[in-house]
Amino acid sequence: MSELKSGSNLEKVLAAGHFAFTGECGPPKGANVEHLVEKFQHLKGNVDCVNMTDNQTAVVRMSSMAGSALMVNEGLEPNFQMVCRDRNRLAMMSDILGAYALGVRNMLCLSGDHQTFGNHPEAKNVHCIDSMQLIAMVKKMRDEGKFLNDEDIDVPPKMFIGAACNPFADPYEFRPYRLANKIEAGADFIQTQCIFNMEKFRDFMSKVVDMGLHEKCYILAGVTPMKNAGMANFMKKFVPGMDIPDELIKRLKGVEKKDQAEEGIKFALEQVEEFKEMEGVAGVHMMAIEWEHKVPEIAERAGVLPRPVID
Repeated sequence: MSELKSGSNLEKVLAAGHFAFTGECGPPKGANVEHLVEKFQHLKGNVDCVNMTDNQTAVVRMSSMAGSALMVNEGLEPNFQMVCRDRNRLAMMSDILGAYALGVRNMLCLSGDHQTFGNHPEAKNVHCIDSMQLIAMVKKMRDEGKFLNDEDIDVPPKMFIGAACNPFADPYEFRPYRLANKIEAGADFIQTQCIFNMEKFRDFMSKVVDMGLHEKCYILAGVTPMKNAGMANFMKKFVPGMDIPDELIKRLKGVEKKDQAEEGIKFALEQVEEFKEMEGVAGVHMMAIEWEHKVPEIAERAGVLPRPVID
């Protein structure tokens, strides 16, 4: 993993052995650039790059490529998300070239939530290729300078290729092997689903380390600070793939309602401290959902500032 493959700041931070700290920002349900730029200011200087989500939960939002381009203009490094649900391979390759031309150097390859979860359930999904094939396609475009049909690309998109991993989905025993498949397909870094069940994640990471996967790919552990017990309950019941222990909900309910947000942040900070020492974890992906203004405080309290600047 020592040879740099892109012009990504995130890749440089990881390759230099620093503990990475990435953020996330959902684009607006409209063309409100002013509000989006306002959210960017809370992340600037506090994270190594920022995920720009792609119609997350199958809800229509400003395009991830437009959001990423706006981020570049504001001096932030985007992690451009692309889901397989909404585009065929022609549109995907076209958007990858377009994003690279606009200054994007990181890309996260995803399947995408099923459209029936979103606000246009009658929409057709595309899935011309799946997330594993998308990873391989971006790698082929970058490393071989070729499209899927083997035609040459004049200026290949030198992307730092990311993929997602849910350590808790069923069948649980298969999760490390699916991760291995994504790494084999060409993933350079992994961002996991939000982690709340620390015991299960420790077990998952021990299997990952035993397989040597942490030596082939950078793994960033997903952290989402809970705002209150109600949010935890909702995510446990209605968000697919979440594993939220009853003990965490009990902990949040054990303090006054006005103090639950602080308790959620405390748990997130405890997680970051453990991840810093956990073998195989190269950083944290902080998903402060519509809570971007809290990221500077969380980063400061987590002891991850200042972020390294690498030429």
